[in-house]
Amino acid sequence: MPGAISLELQEKGGPSSTGFPGVPGGSTTSQPHLLPEGGPKSPLKRMESLLGVKIGCLFALLVLTLVCGLIPICFKWFQIDAATGRHRRVLSLLGCTSAGVFLGAGLMHMTAEALEGIDSEIQKFKMQNRTEREGNASDDADSAQVEYPYGELIVSLGFFFIFFLESLASQCCPQAAGGSMVQEEWGGTHVLELHRHGPPPSPSKGPLRALVLLLSLSFHSVFEGLAVGLQPTVATTVQLCLAVLAHKGLIVFGVGLRLVQIGTGSRWATLSILSLALMSPMGLVLGLAVTQGDSKGGQGLAQVVLEGVAAGTFLYVTFLEILPRELAGPEAPLAKWGCVAAGFAFMAFIALWA
Repeated sequence: MPGAISLELQEKGGPSSTGFPGVPGGSTTSQPHLLPEGGPKSPLKRMESLLGVKIGCLFALLVLTLVCGLIPICFKWFQIDAATGRHRRVLSLLGCTSAGVFLGAGLMHMTAEALEGIDSEIQKFKMQNRTEREGNASDDADSAQVEYPYGELIVSLGFFFIFFLESLASQCCPQAAGGSMVQEEWGGTHVLELHRHGPPPSPSKGPLRALVLLLSLSFHSVFEGLAVGLQPTVATTVQLCLAVLAHKGLIVFGVGLRLVQIGTGSRWATLSILSLALMSPMGLVLGLAVTQGDSKGGQGLAQVVLEGVAAGTFLYVTFLEILPRELAGPEAPLAKWGCVAAGFAFMAFIALWA
């Protein structure tokens, strides 16, 4: 009988357990190690898949930017100086469409994102101060100060900063800055002949505005890549990346077209597109390097301030260089309006997801 009782206890894993895992009656202390390996590693696999998607987005941003930016530079068809007749009209309308894209990017994307970010960071800053100094009087003072348009002020500072740089360049180099858009329009037959775009921009303002355009877009591209790199899930990463790809391709194509139309050398234009193409992947890598999406200290505020300044500079170039240049000719004003509106409408549509 004692032997039978001992046998039953061993079969049920009782006190007579052998101490060996995996054997009937053996110890159960090591059984958790026998669980399927996929369960505990599922968060790690999710992180690996997210990393793979972000790396794919990195290469997609790089390749698309290079392709779209180099198309106008590599093909002579886009050079409006050598175009005549219908070819010139098509290029003129294409330039108006790119101007609408720039206008939509400046208002619906860069300015809107900058204003939203500045307002969010100011609210965070005020909430921190409110918790540190508790009191009804301070709360009333803070609520009265919230209404000030800080974001609009920062965007305007970017606008006037570039305005100051151009005015300084014109003051220091009056001879080089003599050929302005107004003088081109009053210069005679160049503008009256089917919108020949006049002579290339003056030696001072043309390259300066092109440089401002590239710098503002570079800042914006870095922040776009940073936003993609900080996304927590695969779905949000893919969604944001597709939206960025859609509007970035058009913007970079417009930049390449703009560089060709102002007479930029092919080597300088290619280097400009290459440097611009590296900005979004650089921001995405920075986003991957950041362990937490929430900014600490004044980093978030500094970022949105830079975004606001970049938006202001972009608006300056859009309104004072791109739009006046494309709308200077007298031919087909309604068609030009339609192309500008179409480019703007497309960017406004993409803003639903971006």
